[in-house]
Amino acid sequence: MSVFVRERGPSGPPPMDEAIVREGWPFAAIAGGLAVLGWAAAGPWAGVPLLALTAFTLNFFRNPHRDVPADPGVVVAPADGVVCEVADEASPRLLDGPARRLSIFMNVLDVHVNRSPIAGVVREVVYNPGRFLAANVPKASLENEQNALVLESAAGRRVLLVQIAGLVARRIVNYARPGDRLARGQRFGLIRFGSRVDVYLPDDAEVAVALGQRVVGGETVIARLSGV
Repeated sequence: MSVFVRERGPSGPPPMDEAIVREGWPFAAIAGGLAVLGWAAAGPWAGVPLLALTAFTLNFFRNPHRDVPADPGVVVAPADGVVCEVADEASPRLLDGPARRLSIFMNVLDVHVNRSPIAGVVREVVYNPGRFLAANVPKASLENEQNALVLESAAGRRVLLVQIAGLVARRIVNYARPGDRLARGQRFGLIRFGSRVDVYLPDDAEVAVALGQRVVGGETVIARLSGV
C-alpha cells in the first residue's frame, strides 16, 4: 500500500454545517447550466430532465445535521446505508490481533458523507488503488480502490475505518491526515456515487446492529466498546 497524499487545500477541513458539501457544487453547476441551455434551446422537454438531474446531484451531496450520541462507549455508523456484512477477521491489515468487521453499503440515494465512528486521533492514513467491483460483494473489501484510517481513542483502543470505491464510485475524498483529532460523528470525507465503508473493531466489541439493518451516519449506534 502507498500513503494517501491528497492535499486538503489552503482552507483545511470543510465546515461541519455545510448543507451541501463543497465537492458537489461543480457537479450541480454543470447540471444546472445544461438545464438552462436545454430549456432555452429546445424548451421544457429538454430542460426539465436536466433540472431533475440538478436536484438529484444536490440531494446526493447533502450533509444533514446529525445528533451524535454522547455516551463515550458507543461506536456510531460512519455512513448512511445498509449493514451488508458482519464478520470476524483473524488478522486485519493495520491492526494487531483479531477484529470484528461491520460493512455498510451506500446506494446512490444515501447520504455519502463519511463520519468518524469514535473520538480519537488519526494514526495512519493509507491509500490503496484497486478495482471497481460492486461494493456490496465480499471481495470488494480486499480488491477495490480504498482509503484506510486508523483511529486511536484516548484510552489507546484502535479502530480501522476503510472507505471503499464501488462499481460507480470513482472518487474517494478524505480530509483526515495523521495527527488530526476527530470527534465522534465528525465529517472527514465522502465517496462519490455509490460505495461502501468498513469498520474494524476490537474483537471484544459488542455489535449493536443486525445484517440488513439500515443505519444513519453519525447517529446509529453500531457497537459498544469498553475502555475507550
